[in-house]
Amino acid sequence: MDWLTEPFEFAFQQRALIGGSLAAIALALVGTWVVIRGMSFLGDALVHGVVPGIALAILLDFNVMVGAILAAVVMLAGINLVHRQTTFSEDTGIGLLFVGMLGLGVILISRTPSYSGSLTAILFGDVLGVTSGDIRVLVVVVAVTLVVSALLYRHFLVLAFNEQKAELFGFRPRIAHAALLGLITLGIVGSFQTVGTLLVLGLLVGPPATAALIVRRVPIMMVTAAIIGVMSVAAGLIISYHFDTAGSATMAVVPIVLFFVVLTIKNVAARASRPVTAPG
Repeated sequence: MDWLTEPFEFAFQQRALIGGSLAAIALALVGTWVVIRGMSFLGDALVHGVVPGIALAILLDFNVMVGAILAAVVMLAGINLVHRQTTFSEDTGIGLLFVGMLGLGVILISRTPSYSGSLTAILFGDVLGVTSGDIRVLVVVVAVTLVVSALLYRHFLVLAFNEQKAELFGFRPRIAHAALLGLITLGIVGSFQTVGTLLVLGLLVGPPATAALIVRRVPIMMVTAAIIGVMSVAAGLIISYHFDTAGSATMAVVPIVLFFVVLTIKNVAARASRPVTAPG
């Protein structure tokens, strides 16, 4: 039991657990829709797309949250422009902006005096450096995500399974899609200081994908994903403490490993339950 509780005797570890858990809850809620709608590539692109905004904020000394939000808006506008002004699919715009925004971000970061330190903090986060201010921001992110998810639940649900029917039923799919993109952006921006921009995708996709293997109803999937996310944060911090690994990276890897464990168990159970046919 001491092995489980010892890491959380320190105040900075307690803040890491609280901050990481809040980030996991927010990302699980929006990540459920990302998984259901097959938007993981877009989510990954958004994760990378905020990097130049954060770098610019560091260079010009203004709030990094503002910089990240501005970069995400530019990224989404660019993807929409490519999709609407050319015959290319949306994936083409995502791929172009994915590489372009990340490259621009690294170029901007290279102009900072503490290039290596800034790049590491932005890309991989610093979960052990979570402050009370970061936790307050994450509380707001979770609250907004919960409220918007509840208010627009039916819109998101119809949009996820049939965009044409969503329009037919008067649900305004474009507005619902924009609101969902806003929630994804909010979750990414609110969480990057905890788990880093490159690792946030682990908590955005990992827990909801694992939950989707276990349950089918969307509300239960969200709750299950949130529980898996919080457990992943706690397990990641415990493993990181005892084995001296990077906290943010360990937190992000745990739900991915769990996904493949659950998938393997499901496949083995399915094969075991198949009726044995007699030869001949």
